Amino acid sequence: MKIAIPTNNNNVDDHFGHCEYYTIFEVDNEKNVISQEKFDAPVGCGCKSNVIPLLVKDGVRVMLAGNMGDGAFHKLNSSGISVIRGCFGNILDVFHSWQNSEIQDSKIGCQEAHNCERL
Repeated sequence: MKIAIPTNNNNVDDHFGHCEYYTIFEVDNEKNVISQEKFDAPVGCGCKSNVIPLLVKDGVRVMLAGNMGDGAFHKLNSSGISVIRGCFGNILDVFHSWQNSEIQDSKIGCQEAHNCERL
């Protein structure tokens, strides 16, 4: 299974669609890391790009995100990617919290308007 984290300077990006890249961890059935890779984010707003089908094709099944709008949340879920919103801080710390089942979805979606340019 693969887990994606929207990343900016080795931290979880505050908004899924504005990240520099996605850090992808591949794990076995015991959540042990098999590999780690960088998946380049599309130029512009990821919310309105084809990034979700590309992540699905790459095998991503979980997204550990800072936040995102309801449209992106539902599109990810309907594509087979479970989303955990409300993540923040260093990506390795967030990933280890996921490994240890210490995080859950905040159930809070991003409600503000975005200009869809990388911040």
